[in-house]
Amino acid sequence: MAIPADTKELLGFDYYNIFEANLSDKQRETRDRVREWVQNRVLPTINPYWEKAEFPFELFYEMKDLGIMGGALTEYGCAGLDVVEAGLVAYELSKGDGSICTGYGVHSGLALGTIGYLASDEQKERWMPGLVNMEKIGAFGLTEPTVGSNAAGIKTTAKRDGDYYILNGAKRWIGNASISNILIVWARDDEGKIGAFVVEDAPETEGVSMENIFGKVAKRAVLNAEIHFDNVKVPVENRLDKVRSFRDAAMVLFNGRYGVSWEAAGCAAGAFEHALKYALEREQFGKPIAGFQLIQEKLVEMASEVTAMQAMCWQLAENAQRGTLTEAMSSMAKYHNARKARRVTELARETLGGNGIAIENHIARLWTDAEVIYTYEGSNEINMLIVGRDITGMNAFV
Repeated sequence: MAIPADTKELLGFDYYNIFEANLSDKQRETRDRVREWVQNRVLPTINPYWEKAEFPFELFYEMKDLGIMGGALTEYGCAGLDVVEAGLVAYELSKGDGSICTGYGVHSGLALGTIGYLASDEQKERWMPGLVNMEKIGAFGLTEPTVGSNAAGIKTTAKRDGDYYILNGAKRWIGNASISNILIVWARDDEGKIGAFVVEDAPETEGVSMENIFGKVAKRAVLNAEIHFDNVKVPVENRLDKVRSFRDAAMVLFNGRYGVSWEAAGCAAGAFEHALKYALEREQFGKPIAGFQLIQEKLVEMASEVTAMQAMCWQLAENAQRGTLTEAMSSMAKYHNARKARRVTELARETLGGNGIAIENHIARLWTDAEVIYTYEGSNEINMLIVGRDITGMNAFV
């Protein structure tokens, strides 16, 4: 697969033809539409936002025209993507920038997905149209300052008081929160049962205080907030109707873990493609550095890992289509791909030498994105233990 050195665009690296030989016309069209937008709009403009830790509002709202909002959901104008398309969207967005991918994933997957799967018909009618057309922005409040991996141990409370629930507690690392109109807060009710409560226009709601988290070394262009709830009144009708226990939150996270497996693969693929293009163009000692053995070793290792990640993503989708996808399968893919994304982006950075730390070459962003992917949607240690429990039948969590 020789690549001309004058290649102007990111390559669609697919060494084993895993995607090209199997995509339907619809899947290919969705993939290409997102890829073109990333190439033409994200890559030329994202670096200043990342460097200044500013949210790219203009880019974010452009995604409503890509036909990807709501993922697999079909109601109220949702995209109705199949599982392969949903994976490819995460893959292509992540190849461009992790902040863009996260902003989309929180709004379309965690927030809109939670409403679509766990709300009553009346609640869907109230909130889904605005989320789909992005007149309203969604956020998903689960993680807390002292509760991360043990998400079932959340401490935020929702006490019934007449026609309202009164929220008290805190959340941390909540993407999109400070710009959200629909903030889904997971909390314990009077009986200790976990429920999901929609706080509308949360940044302006009395008793809600939030502050965006700065000083991040990764995914700097997405807004993550720490939120405090001090006797916040939420109407009873804003409790999601179909949430009965933490299993419902876990179902949303399970779907998210599928997408993050593709995201990790996309992050690695983007870094590799940038590195390959650079190696073909950069000359030292009278020839492109791609012609030196040590660089080829890095390129082959990256290409091999990206190919393995693509294969795992494709098989995830195959199992999802057959209805045989399990939590442990998704955890294995997330565990494997997140680990390999770290390695691939590291090698890509090395390939560029000193230029690898300059964000103008894009790899530095992807390199730090890989660090975040390694931790969220279940840290890699948690996902490892889920797989370990599945293959041994023994629980080693505690």
